[in-house]
Parts: sequence; C-alpha cells; structure tokens
Amino acid sequence: MEDQPNYDDIIKQLQEKYEKIDQDTDDHLYGLLYSKPITYWDYIQTDALLNLQIQRTTLPDEMVFIAYHQINELIFKMILWEINQVAEKENLDVAYFENKIMRISRYFDMLTTSFNIMREGMEVEQYMKFRYTLTPASGFQSAQYRFIEFASTELINLIDYRFRSTINRDTPYTHAFEHLYWQAAGKDHKTGKKSTLLINFERRYKDEFLRFMEKYNTKNLWTRFKELPEEDQNDEDLVKAMRHYDYTVNVKWVMAHYNAAVHYIESGIGDGEATGGSDWKKYMHPKYQRRIFFPDLWTEEELKNWGNNIK
Repeated sequence: MEDQPNYDDIIKQLQEKYEKIDQDTDDHLYGLLYSKPITYWDYIQTDALLNLQIQRTTLPDEMVFIAYHQINELIFKMILWEINQVAEKENLDVAYFENKIMRISRYFDMLTTSFNIMREGMEVEQYMKFRYTLTPASGFQSAQYRFIEFASTELINLIDYRFRSTINRDTPYTHAFEHLYWQAAGKDHKTGKKSTLLINFERRYKDEFLRFMEKYNTKNLWTRFKELPEEDQNDEDLVKAMRHYDYTVNVKWVMAHYNAAVHYIESGIGDGEATGGSDWKKYMHPKYQRRIFFPDLWTEEELKNWGNNIK
C-alpha cells in the first residue's frame, strides 16, 4: 500500500495544482473553513432524483413504468461514458478495449434481465389504461439509445437494407439519416407518412444526431477495432467480448424488449397497436432489421440466422 503523503507534501502538491491554473492556494484553503461537509444525499442529489417521477394518471403501476425507463436512461448514459473513452483513447490496446467492451456488455446484460420487471411488474389492465395517456410518445424516442448505435458501429450498418447499395462514406449525413433502419418504424405503417412520433423526435434531436454521426464516423467502436494491428484484431478474448456485446444488444436485449411488448400489446386488451403507430413487430424483432454492429466477426451461417433462433 502506498504511503499517504505528509502535510508538507500535500501543501506542496496543492500549490503546484493551483499555480497551474493561476490560482492562490491560500484563498482555496481559507475557503475550506466555511465549506460544508459532503453528505450522501447531496452528492447523489437524492431529493432531485426522487422527484423526477411524475405520473400522468392515478394508476399505481405507472410509477413502475416511469422509474424503470428513467433507470434505463441512466444506464444508457453510463454506456455512452464508457464508449467515449474508447473513442478518445490514444494508443488503444487490446486490454483496454476488452475491459471497456465488457463493462458495456454488463450494463446491457443487466438491462436484458431487467425486462422481467416490465413484463411481470405491472398489471396488464393498468398498463393498457395509462399507456393511452402516452400517445404519441414511445421508447422509440430514446435519443441516448440512438447515440449508442451511432457510437458502436459504422453508419452503413444502421442503414435500412433496402438502401445500403446507394449509400457510402461520401453520402451526406442528412441523406443517410433519412435511410436509417428506424426511419421506417417511425412512419405510420398504414399511411407511409412520418408519424407525429417521428416528427417530434426529429424536431428535438435531428441536429444533435447529425453532429454525433459525423463525430463518431471515424471513431466508433467498430472503426477503432479495425485500427488495431491484425494480431490484436485476432485476439480471442477481445473478439469474444465484441461478439458478446453485439449479440447482447442486437438480439438478447431487443428480444427481451419485444417479449415484454408482446405481453401487454397482445394481451387481448386494447387495439394491439404501439403508442407511436409503428409496425412494432418488424421494428423490434432482430430477424427483420438484422442490426449487427460488427458483421465481420460473424460467420455467414450466423449472419443468415441472425435472430431466428431466439424467443
């Protein structure tokens, strides 16, 4: 265990710290006389956090729905935090890459198993009542999840299969954006027009998405992996970690979400439609959209059967 620095060493290090930012050390030390000691609730901002769950109805299980989705968004934030470190890392090596990928995968493993809370944690009758107050909102509108997709793989892997042959690295981001796989799900499957769900989503986030797409075009996880020396790209543990992440996000997590939706939407109560008006089965099931972050790490047979053998 490293010895704790003595008093004189601490003062010297503080002086060096504050001199670097042109600050007076004595002023900062004097301020400590009047600063309050930290508490758990102030550090975590517990009061603010616990006051963010605002129900639209009087149905008790709506609280489960709100809190669960807020937890998801917090986990998404942590995932993006880890991905960004890989994106910005200089001299990226196998050990660092694998460590970060496994951190991210554990978050998604937790998200996958947590869907039991959604599937079994609410009364169907309550959900089918309060969900109508959510129209036209949808989990489709999670911007952080879109950021995770953009940061995980090259843009071509997120393009609708019908349009991939017309898009390359020289394609304007605005054009590519209109052909992302989830654009079709954001259009009313009865009319073919952009739904209110998608219009609202784009009005709020499109500019951010376009900037993010450009930022991660050359430093997403897949591109950074391909920058590694060939020997490192063949590292068994790293490849295993990359495949685990890809399958967990694009098959297991998606199917857990899909099965939770089926449990409620096809319960026989209500109209069987998603709140946003999308063709939710074709949007959510991996065998239709075949979302794959790292296609070169899978065999032809695995790619062919993507999402077919899981329920």
